[in-house]
Amino acid sequence: MIVFDLKCGQAHVFEAWFGSSDDYAAQQARGLVSCPICGDARIEKALMAPAVAAKGNRLASCDNAASKARLAELARQQARIEADFTWVGRDFARQARDLHEAPANDAPPAEAVPKPPPPKGIYGEATLSEARALVADGVPIAPLPFRSRRSADA
Repeated sequence: MIVFDLKCGQAHVFEAWFGSSDDYAAQQARGLVSCPICGDARIEKALMAPAVAAKGNRLASCDNAASKARLAELARQQARIEADFTWVGRDFARQARDLHEAPANDAPPAEAVPKPPPPKGIYGEATLSEARALVADGVPIAPLPFRSRRSADA
């Protein structure tokens, strides 16, 4: 099936479906095509906008409210990480390894000295090869789904 925009002699524009271009030509030649508004049989094809398909990489439906909620949650997580962790910049790989390899202070103290708080977590930047080496050595790291505001400002 094919759809054509048609126009009568009175300038009424309407849409009509045909089996093919040849079907349209045959019906037009026999006088079977007429304007549904005024009945005029002087019909010609009107200019049509081409049928352009939507891009294939787009979602069928985009829920703006859900997207905004996800972005807001990501912003909250970023603010929490930036408040609770220490930014170490490009020194991340070395400091992450140092924290991982630091001896555990699990032995009971000889005296009743309070145990120091665990070290504050860190975040920063690492190259892909540095990150792969950390993972290979068992250092627990994870990529963050955002760029630090500190590195963006630098």
